[in-house]
Amino acid sequence: MTILAVDYGKVRSGLAISDPGETLASPVCVIEERDSQRLAVRIAQQAKERGAQQIVLGLPRNMDGTEGESAQNVRQFQQLLQQAAGLEVVLRDERGTTITAHGYLNVTNTRGKKRKAVVDSVAAVIILQDYLDYRRNRG
Repeated sequence: MTILAVDYGKVRSGLAISDPGETLASPVCVIEERDSQRLAVRIAQQAKERGAQQIVLGLPRNMDGTEGESAQNVRQFQQLLQQAAGLEVVLRDERGTTITAHGYLNVTNTRGKKRKAVVDSVAAVIILQDYLDYRRNRG
């Protein structure tokens, strides 16, 4: 199954896609959109174009596991995205993914505007790879 992952943000949201064998996550793009409804439609279009059969949406929990305002915003967006895409939208804990993404970009010496342009898609790759590993290990 091909799975699309989303690292949701108020301004920029990163997307990643899996191969049909669910082995590898690859970056797709970063969508700059502040309006949640339009963002949901744009992500749904990407899912359709890429043949995704499921969407994974990062859920930003606090480090102690509780959920704050950002997590509630993601839960609301999950409903919009599910309606727009007509696909199951699974939530996946994304604690630490942006920090990990910045670490990867440090290793590759990606700086400035280029870093800002890709960090969200790298975070989406991390969310998706974590989900793919979870699916592989539980079955």
